[in-house]
Amino acid sequence: MKASQEAQFPTSDPALQSPQIITNPGPEYADGVRRYQGIPGIECVPGGRLWATWYSGGLGEGPENYLVLVTRDPATNEWSKPVLVVNPMDPEVRAFDPCLWRDPQNRLWLFWAQSLHDWDGRFGVWAMVSENADQEQPDWSEPRRIGDGIMMNKPTVAKNGDWMLPVSIWIPRKAHHPPHYFDPGEHSGAWVVLSRNAGQTFEYLGVANHQADRIFDEHMLVERRDGVWWMLTRIKSGIWENISTDGGRSWDIGRRSSIPHINSRFFIRRLLSGNLLLVRHTRLADTSDENPEWPARSHLTAFISTDEGETWDGGLLLDERAEVSYPDGTQMPDGTLHIIYDFNRYQEKHILMATFTEADVLARQWISPQSRSRQLINQATAEGRFVPVSKMAQPEPDLG
Repeated sequence: MKASQEAQFPTSDPALQSPQIITNPGPEYADGVRRYQGIPGIECVPGGRLWATWYSGGLGEGPENYLVLVTRDPATNEWSKPVLVVNPMDPEVRAFDPCLWRDPQNRLWLFWAQSLHDWDGRFGVWAMVSENADQEQPDWSEPRRIGDGIMMNKPTVAKNGDWMLPVSIWIPRKAHHPPHYFDPGEHSGAWVVLSRNAGQTFEYLGVANHQADRIFDEHMLVERRDGVWWMLTRIKSGIWENISTDGGRSWDIGRRSSIPHINSRFFIRRLLSGNLLLVRHTRLADTSDENPEWPARSHLTAFISTDEGETWDGGLLLDERAEVSYPDGTQMPDGTLHIIYDFNRYQEKHILMATFTEADVLARQWISPQSRSRQLINQATAEGRFVPVSKMAQPEPDLG
């Protein structure tokens, strides 16, 4: 697959146009105006500054979505109001599913997806990068489109220095909006996009594709100590896993993971210690759920693995409430962990953070001096509509 399929579309295609980068957001982006927000990401930079992102705009997932970026000053530990907004020029184009990542050169990357309407079949991974993100108002490169698909989870740096990006090209959907609709066909799948030159160029390397309960993928990549690559992917009934023994070029048919989960995003990452951190929901679907395919998202819990994911120890409960979801995380140089997540995107509209250590996870208690739960990063306060996750209109995949 080519790095991008833009040549199939006219240059007037609004989803291919660079969005507005607003570095001094006005009152139209204030907390009191936003009616919906969620799907966050977080990253730290060497000076101790934290950055957080999520998307908002409109009444839910669809046109009018834009990205919000805020920062926490390491001197005061206070979170800012929005300091940057990424908003497409055309109101029918949405910017969504952002991802923050600090690369090995300590540059801060902001990735996001763009689509015409809610689902144009092609989407597109966009990125810009800052080399001075220790400042409250850093400089950013011009937005660039890397290629088709969506990437909401952080890249992984291979032992040889290559960057491995988990980019998903979603399954085709019956309901779409002509004339700008793209049927990805055989290109649909959970892709690995490779950069061999620190983000100068990207290529689509290999894809894992399966039909078992497939939905949005939201996959993550781990390089094990033996050189085998492990891909974990969201499916309707939990987590699917694939392995690659040739550096991500080809993937086995896969299997349902023994890690219990629900139909929602989870988070896995290798820590500075060499251990793996996993944050997942521990309350699973049961007969009490109104829609078992979309059970209540609750009981976000952190686990540690010392044996490359064979077993998981500890179990620090981060938040037991319903409608907590979509964890992402980062680790400070001193080992402190920060996990960001959202709570009730349509009512409370909270973006929250949990701070803890590996010792806390293993002890299953908040024992470290710096540990804190349910820290509020941001709350949007405009009145919106309440649509429970279990009742949201979900895409109807066309599997052929």
